[in-house]
Amino acid sequence: MLDLPVSRRRAPLASIVSAALLATAATALAEEAAAPKFDTGDTAWMLTSSALVLMMTIPGLALFYGGLVRTKNVLSTLMHSFFCAALISVTWVLYGYSLTFGPDVGGVIGNASFFGLSGVLGTASALAPTIPQMLFVIYQATFAIITPALISGTFAERLRFPAFALYMLLWSTFIYSPLAHWVWGGGWIGAQIGALDFAGGTVVHISSGISALVTALYLGKRVGYPETAMPPHNLPLTVVGASLLWVGWFGFNAGSAVSSGELAATAFVNTNTGAASAALGWLAAEWIRAGKPTMLGGASGAVAGLVAITPAAGFVTPLASIVIGLAAGFVCYTAVSIKPRFGYDDALDVVGVHMVGGTLGALLTGVFATKDVNSAIPTLTLGLDGGLLYGHPGLMTKQLIAVVATYVFCGVGSYLLLVLVNAITPLRAPIDDERMGLDLSQHSETAYSS
Repeated sequence: MLDLPVSRRRAPLASIVSAALLATAATALAEEAAAPKFDTGDTAWMLTSSALVLMMTIPGLALFYGGLVRTKNVLSTLMHSFFCAALISVTWVLYGYSLTFGPDVGGVIGNASFFGLSGVLGTASALAPTIPQMLFVIYQATFAIITPALISGTFAERLRFPAFALYMLLWSTFIYSPLAHWVWGGGWIGAQIGALDFAGGTVVHISSGISALVTALYLGKRVGYPETAMPPHNLPLTVVGASLLWVGWFGFNAGSAVSSGELAATAFVNTNTGAASAALGWLAAEWIRAGKPTMLGGASGAVAGLVAITPAAGFVTPLASIVIGLAAGFVCYTAVSIKPRFGYDDALDVVGVHMVGGTLGALLTGVFATKDVNSAIPTLTLGLDGGLLYGHPGLMTKQLIAVVATYVFCGVGSYLLLVLVNAITPLRAPIDDERMGLDLSQHSETAYSS
């Protein structure tokens, strides 16, 4: 070994340390550059929107439906919404999010990449690049919660709770997740057809509405219906629930912009205007036909308008939202009014409000959508700048395909699930239990002490 000066012998070690420090710093900088850049304003808005949409189910929908049933069934009806919030919050984390928004498999379903939310932490979704993907997960979970809960309005007062729990589990897994993937997760309706659904006209409202119709037909009528009057037991509860739905819907629609910019503001305005216009339209129709407007009519009309504006909220102008709202008020009122002619027992008018309102909104989106409101429309529609009003009739065809596909898939799928559930555990409560009321027969409790 050569006898070198001490300073020269130490130089290589110092160089190695310096190189290691430089490499570490370079790695840190590279990781920082690769990390997603989250916008604090968007994140704050989406946290708020997630809470608003959850509020739509509990307590909003729970109170809306709870006030409409008879006294002996109010707790069982509240339980439907509450249980959906608990059940689907867990299944969404386990596999629901992955099936819906995981990498596409053949345009039909997402894969298992995000099972248990594996790989989500510290990332952003391509659908919401300015917020943490974990936030996008919980926001979408609130949609998955409310959709099956909406169906519960049709079978209120007659479905056994064990059958309800199994039906909701299967429906959310085999109906909601595939359909949401088709429309929003890179599946064939959204990515290949180019149909528009801003916040859930097909995914939430048509799906729950057509499934409600199939369920009502399969279950049959409540004991005593329609000969026995079954009026709402507590309209103030229903009005409070409808009011919470109205407010929560701002998270539902404006939150679907997944940002806090002008698109969210436009969807916010359209949502409020659509609800208000529909309430006026329903009240006007009711006033003309029955001679007096009712508080229940006003609440129902507002919800119908919220349903109809949902698919269009981020694609149309405020003037168009007035037209959509007024049309929803008149059309949904008519659908509810003529229900007795068809002989099915849709206890809380899920079909007339959600199926009819969602269908109307989806089709009118094909009329009024314009890139002047949402510049992404040409990309989303695979080349169209707007709807029929703006010279693009092709969008109506796309919307019609989405509507029909949702009807067929959810209708047939719900029927098969009902057959399966009924083979495992009876769907209908026994006649004596139904007459007693589901609060006592299914849960051994009562809402009001005498």
